[in-house]
Amino acid sequence: FAMNQPPSNTQLALKCWFLTGATASGKTKVSLQLARILDAEIISLDSMAIYRGMDIGTAKPDPAEQSAVPHHLIDIVDPPESFSVSEYRDSELSKIREIQATGKQVLFVGGTALYLKALLRGLFEGPPADWGFREEIEKEIENSGAEFLHQRLAMIDPVSAHKLHENDHRRIIRALEVYKQTGKPISHWQMQFDEGRQSDQCRVFTIRHARPILHQRIEDRVESMFTSGLVDEVKGLLERWTDIGKTASQAVGYREVIEYLENKMSMEETVERVRVRTRKFARHQETWFRGMSECRMLDLESDFDPSELAQRIATVGSEVVFN
Repeated sequence: FAMNQPPSNTQLALKCWFLTGATASGKTKVSLQLARILDAEIISLDSMAIYRGMDIGTAKPDPAEQSAVPHHLIDIVDPPESFSVSEYRDSELSKIREIQATGKQVLFVGGTALYLKALLRGLFEGPPADWGFREEIEKEIENSGAEFLHQRLAMIDPVSAHKLHENDHRRIIRALEVYKQTGKPISHWQMQFDEGRQSDQCRVFTIRHARPILHQRIEDRVESMFTSGLVDEVKGLLERWTDIGKTASQAVGYREVIEYLENKMSMEETVERVRVRTRKFARHQETWFRGMSECRMLDLESDFDPSELAQRIATVGSEVVFN
């Protein structure tokens, strides 16, 4: 099985430009200005923007924004389909080469930290899925409970057990599966991807706001999602596909609206749940970014100027010298 991507691939990604940050932080407006300054094309760094028809809830750049600057890896699969991190990485690396061949710069924009880490540090893919083993484990969960499964992982891989919640069945099963097939804990295989470059050695810029400012931006975003027709968008998706898939339905706002359409909660409860979940998601993103040494934090006020920030990023990033 593949342990990681060839070093040349991570080197290829490291020399690109990256604009990241939590949801509702203001990445899109800045990215359009920055792309013009750099003469760059944009590659999405968003695990939900890949899905066709999921536009409002994922806050995709609108058609005018996408026509102003070429965007890539948006609307590439239907919601019922799955799309792995390794598939994303392979697609992005292909796009990097394609764009660079035209003489343009590459600008990644989005908030999926796992995608960012896979590009900058490589990716442990591990052995293929053992579906028979997975079914056995699922039966164990039914018979003995998730706590038993978590304890089993702690015996063979205490590092992974410490990181994973006992209800995170998917990752726990994968950790047990890797140990069964390789004889070594998944935490051992992942260690080589724990360290990254310092922020002044790459061009990874992360927009960050004080918590009250970000929460207000999230409030505005959620309100805009519903007034722009999120409920009708979800209705249309369900009419076309019935089931939009496990991965796509995890996008913030979609699961909640589906439950609303199933009469499980009121509109007021739905909006509030989306607000709460969006804030929680933003905190999760910020934790990821703080943990990545490559990220250069840009602390901003609520009334920041996207053009001015784009120029500052371009100036600072142009001074980076790659070894």
